[in-house]
Amino acid sequence: LKTTLVTCLMGLLPIDAGSLSFDGEEITTFAPERRAELGIGYVPQGRMIFPMLTVEENLRTGLAVRKDGSKKIPDRIYELFPVLKEMKNRRGGDLSGGQQQQLAIGRALVIEPQLLILDEPGEGIQPNIVAQIGEVIRRLIKEDGLTVLLVEQKLPFARKYADRFAIMDRGRRVAEG
Repeated sequence: LKTTLVTCLMGLLPIDAGSLSFDGEEITTFAPERRAELGIGYVPQGRMIFPMLTVEENLRTGLAVRKDGSKKIPDRIYELFPVLKEMKNRRGGDLSGGQQQQLAIGRALVIEPQLLILDEPGEGIQPNIVAQIGEVIRRLIKEDGLTVLLVEQKLPFARKYADRFAIMDRGRRVAEG
């Protein structure tokens, strides 16, 4: 169910009922790339980076949908994730799981989104990197005013780094706080 929710939000699967709006615009039928153009960044579960491309090439893949047409990777990416700058010429497939997750988040951030959807950003990553990613989420919210939709099964992580949370069971909200 969680996977279906996120894939519908991103336009990868059609929704069964209702509609989706973003920033006052009906986006229910928009393709994923159109949603990215509107300012929705997405980091899928499992990262899905391009393993044969370098870190820099992976980051550049997101630039095509920037509203301002910039072809420059924002400095903010390397500020948030210094390891990506150090390894910008290394292939994505040669990075550790945590570094790949940082790359996937960086790739979503190059469009300078208004909304960032993170699907289980700590999955399969060592605890110290999960904490670093949590701190980056906190910085994005506080410093950049970014709205983050965190889809996470680990409630302690969600409670620590999110302002609000909702627990869903079979598509229905059963708790929030």
